[in-house]
Amino acid sequence: MNPNDTPILDRLLRHDRDTTLELIEIAMRLEARALERDFEIGPGSVRRTLDHIVRAMECWTDLMLAKPQRERLSLDAPLADLAARLHAVGDELLALGKKLATEGRLDHCFVDTLDDPPKEKTFGGALVHVATHGMHHRAQVLFMLRQLGVEGLPEGDALGWERRQR
Repeated sequence: MNPNDTPILDRLLRHDRDTTLELIEIAMRLEARALERDFEIGPGSVRRTLDHIVRAMECWTDLMLAKPQRERLSLDAPLADLAARLHAVGDELLALGKKLATEGRLDHCFVDTLDDPPKEKTFGGALVHVATHGMHHRAQVLFMLRQLGVEGLPEGDALGWERRQR
């Protein structure tokens, strides 16, 4: 797919999914000790941070679709399971974003039932939040991977992603 033919929201959500998947695939090559090593940043380890990114995507998707929250994936589960969940939720978010944009409902609200008390939020704001939240934590993962001595890391930026899509 030529990224120039996709709406900006599609680009944002595809970049978020694909770049997170790229980091999960890099993390799959780490030894268990490195994957679990604690850092004083974000959720604290490569595994926990990647899990946090995917879990946030699932949480917000379920909120926007007014579905019950998914069961958490065990932190002992293989990263391949996390990658599978990322594929699933990434596809759901992309389909939801397309549907909302096509229907002109990005500025419409849903109820965030996890807030106490529950609050209305816009679909468009939540979709952008998911993607920017992912970018924030991917930067933390990249920092951790550099500290672990992993070389040849992607920059993780949208322009690099777009170049690889061509």
